Amino acid sequence: MREFSLPALYEVPADGNLTDLIRRNAAQHPDVAVMGRKVNGEWQDVTASAFLDEVRAAAKGLMAAGIRPGDRIGLMSRTRYEWTLLDFAIWSAGAITVPVYETSSAEQIQWILGDSGAVACLVESPAHEAAVESVRDRLPGLENIWQIERDALARLRAAGEGICDEEVDERSALADADTAATIVYTSGTTGRPKGCVLSHRSFFAECGNVVERLRPLFSTGESSVLLFLPVAHVFGRLVQVASVMAPIKLGHAPDIKHLTDDLASFRPTLILGVPRVFEKVYNAARAKAQADGKGKIFDRAADTAIAYSRSLDTAAGPTFGLKLKYKLFDRLVYGKLRAVLGGRATHAISGGAPLGERLGHFYRGIGFTALEGYGLTESCAATAFNPWDRQKIGTVGQPLPGSVVRIADDGEVLLHGEHLFTEYWNNETATADALSDGWFHTGDIGTLDEDGYLAITGRKKEILVTAGGKNVAPAVIEDRIRAHALIAECMVVGDGRPFIGALITLDEEFLPRWAEEHGRAGTTAAALADDPELIAAVQRAVDDGNAAVSKAESVRKFRILPTQFTEESGHVTPSLKLKRSVVAKEFAEEIEAIYRG
Repeated sequence: MREFSLPALYEVPADGNLTDLIRRNAAQHPDVAVMGRKVNGEWQDVTASAFLDEVRAAAKGLMAAGIRPGDRIGLMSRTRYEWTLLDFAIWSAGAITVPVYETSSAEQIQWILGDSGAVACLVESPAHEAAVESVRDRLPGLENIWQIERDALARLRAAGEGICDEEVDERSALADADTAATIVYTSGTTGRPKGCVLSHRSFFAECGNVVERLRPLFSTGESSVLLFLPVAHVFGRLVQVASVMAPIKLGHAPDIKHLTDDLASFRPTLILGVPRVFEKVYNAARAKAQADGKGKIFDRAADTAIAYSRSLDTAAGPTFGLKLKYKLFDRLVYGKLRAVLGGRATHAISGGAPLGERLGHFYRGIGFTALEGYGLTESCAATAFNPWDRQKIGTVGQPLPGSVVRIADDGEVLLHGEHLFTEYWNNETATADALSDGWFHTGDIGTLDEDGYLAITGRKKEILVTAGGKNVAPAVIEDRIRAHALIAECMVVGDGRPFIGALITLDEEFLPRWAEEHGRAGTTAAALADDPELIAAVQRAVDDGNAAVSKAESVRKFRILPTQFTEESGHVTPSLKLKRSVVAKEFAEEIEAIYRG
């Protein structure tokens, strides 16, 4: 057994709660822009004092509607300014926020609002309101629904006109650090989503220590972050609360399709994202270079950036020749790539899945350092992350200051600290199973090096055991294969089988471009699945993945599926985690075909 910890850099206020942050910001930084709000296509600054006024007005409306301390309120919306505003308004009214993914089905909505006992729900659109209304007969405790696109804020403001600021502040002060702030439901990869109860203490310990550890990236009045992750996900919530805590300017991008335009106009200094976003930026840039006849130049530039980044970890550093090549490609390639990310961002924090060593070196090499981290809903997002000044690419960093990471005898990662959840709502059995002797059992397998840097190698429940008795962690090879531009998803199979196989889906954005470049424009995805040249391209991606593992762990055969793994199809969760049992059951015949030949 091995463990590592770092001393806390932030002290949690025992008698405080998260609403203290917005009052502090208004008092200390009244004219500083803490939010960027897009109105009619233009970004407008929202100062700390203006944000507090808007939060109070919404909170008054909630109080006027009968919301009591401790009540649970659902919040179902895309990532937008109103999400953050209403989150703080709910807390200011003494209530508890229950996020609902805006893509959730009616059944999922019914489960989350019903299990949490929500008395009201704030939704974004008519479609969301209709989805909630469709299950309202099964939600006897649900009294109010407010729709953002139907003037919810104006209606709340009008309803609360008879309530003074002092009343709101009195209500806000009722919660202390150990009061529940939110119930965030897990992805539900193996069954019904469980409601993780996160206290105000959890967010204080999490965000306070993240901000202090990464202080140069959170400079008030200078730094900014564009949030495009779902705020219903705990990683998005970390971005929100940490930005308010610092404070730095926070912008919201609700539509990932317009992300490039939003990055260009908002020009953040810090980006928080998941590996798939960074993979797509790289793959899109490479594909454009190839289409323009500059593919070889791009590949040489990428190799140079990776070599340059790797050299930074050596005592000798980059050679004179490497510096010259780097300077040339910085002018030809790297500057353009940084411009795609807004032109001002120097750092990113990447979480949700492994970024991969090669991509980590590529981004650091172009002057945009992606600091990889690791966490779960139960750990209030990041429980480990790379420090800005001592990054170890290929790891998820050191423990959150003030917390402990322990590796159990069987390799499972165990966690201890103030940032952890307190319980699973209405589920004592699951709580007891997960929280044992003061340690949270993550279910992930990992290692700690001599400096306390954590590497995640797989999921305990997802370990495959081949017929030959070889234990295989799917994550390593899946992530490597998935990094290829052609690949959308990869699921390794082989439990109890003679060798490892894989089910692969193709990237629906990149596939038409590949087809056009190879003289197959207009060919359907189903027809391309049997194309020898495409199969050869996928094989190269698999070969690259196999290079990261032993022969016994490598994928020997694969099947290309003429479909996508999506939330709508039921194959992935709202946070894009594969529902392995669902995929395995639905594609059982394809899996059998891997082992028949």
